Amino acid sequence: MNESGGLRLRRLPRPQVITDELPERRLKSSGTYSGRVFQVTLLSLGGFILLPLLVVVFILESPINPEAFSLREPPLMKGCWEPNLKLRESQRLFEDQILGPESITNIGDVLYTGTADGQILKLVGRRILTVTRLGKPPCGSGEDEPVCGRPLGIRVGPNGTLFVADAYLGLFEVNPNTGEKTRLVAGGEVVGGRKLSFINDVTVTRDGKKVYFTDSSSRWQRRNYMQLIMEATADGRVLEFDTETKELTVIMDNLRFPNGIHLLPDEESVLVAETTMARIRRVHVAGLNKGGMDTFMENLPGFPDNIRPSSSGGYWVAMSAVRANPGFSMLDFLSQRPWIKKLLFKLFSQDVLVKFVPRYSLVAELHDGGVCTRSFHDPNGLVVAYVSEVHEHAGSLYLGSFRSPYIARLDLGAA
Repeated sequence: MNESGGLRLRRLPRPQVITDELPERRLKSSGTYSGRVFQVTLLSLGGFILLPLLVVVFILESPINPEAFSLREPPLMKGCWEPNLKLRESQRLFEDQILGPESITNIGDVLYTGTADGQILKLVGRRILTVTRLGKPPCGSGEDEPVCGRPLGIRVGPNGTLFVADAYLGLFEVNPNTGEKTRLVAGGEVVGGRKLSFINDVTVTRDGKKVYFTDSSSRWQRRNYMQLIMEATADGRVLEFDTETKELTVIMDNLRFPNGIHLLPDEESVLVAETTMARIRRVHVAGLNKGGMDTFMENLPGFPDNIRPSSSGGYWVAMSAVRANPGFSMLDFLSQRPWIKKLLFKLFSQDVLVKFVPRYSLVAELHDGGVCTRSFHDPNGLVVAYVSEVHEHAGSLYLGSFRSPYIARLDLGAA
């Protein structure tokens, strides 16, 4: 074969055309590998997070055993319930000097209250004086409350003494001048086969012979109030203590979170705020109907706390959370979904769950027949938050709170 023939048979290399395709293919190949690594990493991380969550959901027991119950559709926020900003005209008193002044009363122009650190305080002008401490230090946290004490409802008796309901330690009579205290009923005492676990509010007859108080639950303590609200069991009671015979009697039971209590003028009935059910019951404590119960006002637009008299013959009711209509009420939504409640308490603490409840302060004046005559609001609780009681004195409303660091005062003349 000659040289020219060899050249003809030799296969020449194909010219390589350089384009943008080759780098793209390389990048695509590299990207696909990285993508797979990322997906595997993400799935692994998700598994590490999801697995404990599944354990919590399906294995751990919920601390509550809620019951399903029904609430009527909330009333429309119109008429007497029309939203306004009148509570924002309030002035904060003793701000950052007291914590959680749940209930307020007065002797003359001197105010008295109980606070989250277990003290009974006397408020004279701008001064804060300690009358007594019901429990023992340490104080300052929910874990300390059973020893420190947590005074809630407070009233003035006929002899100028203070009757105080402490959630843990019991029912006390306190001399406001000397600080001397006498325990009338012990917290934790077994009455009718059940413990007094959450003593809440108190009211006293004019002669001081009978004292009526609420025990919000025989299962949950005050520091677990969110569990009580969510569980919604009917284990609350109204009790009577005879200061002469020392006899303690259950007047009414099977209530869902009985809270504030107030003795009517005829002293044959008490009004009781049944917080979970958003209503006020009338419990007959004397006379022919003793032991009976009916409804004073049904289907409130909020969850009632303490009840106190108004100067016009009505009753002030405090509500720290509302059932907005139009709007959405989380507690109404959950009332018939106990499985969601169980799940929530598996995942979140009480302190976290409280933050899910929108702040909205509402106080209303009610009259016989369940008639609302006026209401004052603070949407979002910007000035007055977590309101628990309305105490009227000398033309002003003094607003207590179960967790705010102040007392608020609203001038009724300006409102």
